[in-house]
Amino acid sequence: MALINSLVSWLNTKRLSQIDFFKNHPIEIQKETLTQLIEQASNTEWGKKYDFRSIHSLSTFKERLPIQTYEDIEIYIRRLRRGEQNIFWPSEIKWFAKSSGTTNSKSKFIPVSKEALEDCHFRGGKDILAIYTDLFPETGILKGKGLTLGGSHQINNINNDSYYGDLSAILIQNLPFWADFIRTPDTSIVLMEEWEEKMEKMTEATLGENVTSLSGVPSWFLVLLKHILKVSGKSNILEIWPNLELFVHGGVNFSPYREQFKQLLPSKEVNYLETYNASEGFFGIQNNPLDDSMLLMLDYGIYYEFIPIDCLGTDEPKAISLEDVKLYTNYAILITTNGGLWRYQIGDTVQFTSKEPFKFKISGRTKLFINAFGEELIIDNAEKAIQTACVKTNSVIKEYTAAPIFMDSNRKGSHQWLIEFEKSPQNIDEFTFILDNALMSLNSDYEAKRYKNITLEKPLISIAKAGLFYQWLKEKGKLGGQNKVPRLSNNRTIIEELLKINN
Repeated sequence: MALINSLVSWLNTKRLSQIDFFKNHPIEIQKETLTQLIEQASNTEWGKKYDFRSIHSLSTFKERLPIQTYEDIEIYIRRLRRGEQNIFWPSEIKWFAKSSGTTNSKSKFIPVSKEALEDCHFRGGKDILAIYTDLFPETGILKGKGLTLGGSHQINNINNDSYYGDLSAILIQNLPFWADFIRTPDTSIVLMEEWEEKMEKMTEATLGENVTSLSGVPSWFLVLLKHILKVSGKSNILEIWPNLELFVHGGVNFSPYREQFKQLLPSKEVNYLETYNASEGFFGIQNNPLDDSMLLMLDYGIYYEFIPIDCLGTDEPKAISLEDVKLYTNYAILITTNGGLWRYQIGDTVQFTSKEPFKFKISGRTKLFINAFGEELIIDNAEKAIQTACVKTNSVIKEYTAAPIFMDSNRKGSHQWLIEFEKSPQNIDEFTFILDNALMSLNSDYEAKRYKNITLEKPLISIAKAGLFYQWLKEKGKLGGQNKVPRLSNNRTIIEELLKINN
């Protein structure tokens, strides 16, 4: 094992030096990236439309190219899916990462180029290994196999030469043949569409394997791991896979799930690393287990811009470049990529925690918030307050969602939280009190609206029956993959659907 680790360390040396370089020269790398992207796409339809050849400065780039959402470019995506090429990007586009979103049932189809696969997503996967083995040089992770919980893919029904599916499935489908020797189960199982059948097959195929790492969305991994325990009759996962040492997670905030994973993986030797890998690109890797921020990966063929959250919704939101960001300020992310996305707003918000190097945390979604009364409650507030309430009441949350209760002639406004507990608090009133006070300490706007109950009354906690959110996702055909429970909504559509099932 020492020989294998030494070989891996030798292979990673060059890459780790490159990572150090962009950490030390972030602005230069970003400017070079933008120049290369513009040059590569100058002969595309998009490049001719905006005359890329005459763009020689960042200011011209920002003035000429508008900020885009998916709705703005959907008509071009449809053409790509029918087989047209050279629209956004010069290389062939035949893969589309399907994203169902969290606030809208309409699917998005994000183009994935060869460059995006190789230079962004696959490089991100390799960098996870490089960073981890550098952090833990005595690791035994390479002795066994990695268990990745991905989605599914299928042939696009518009053109049989183009394909779509969850990003994870696209990555698995395009991995080199030798990857089958270091992961489990085989591709035929991993890419199954029907979640419950796939869960059965994955359990059967992996029980006898030497699994040393896990990779996927925490919420769905919990479902799988609990099923594996039920089938095996064991009390924790390490009795099945004693050499398991790493869980690479992303897709949702890990905080609500941390305690459940500690119970399933009861060892301080198990490490956790967060990644930020979306359909649109691979953006960040946690490079220090003691710091829950992620390193912004700056040489993946992505140019970043950021819109201060209070500028969203204005007629001309001002986007700033990386060098101008401030710490602990909420920004919506704009990306220009080697997949052909140009000044594209992906819908996530971040806060930078460091500028030397650039490190950040995901703070929420631009569409997932509650601001019915001027309280401006975002995901980051909710997750931290929930965590505080759980710790202080010795409870564990499985899933939750929250929405406003609107004012009427008989009552003031408030927030309703529908929570499925893994371990319920002894006193729900105490939980409510702590949650409410934590929100006030985290959000001055919420605190102002709660002052003497003038605008907002205390939250209403509704307890969900076991399996409610799973049932809701199943009824919507959204089991597995990258599908998530929406945490916050500014209307009552989702919570009313859930409450109807809960009765």
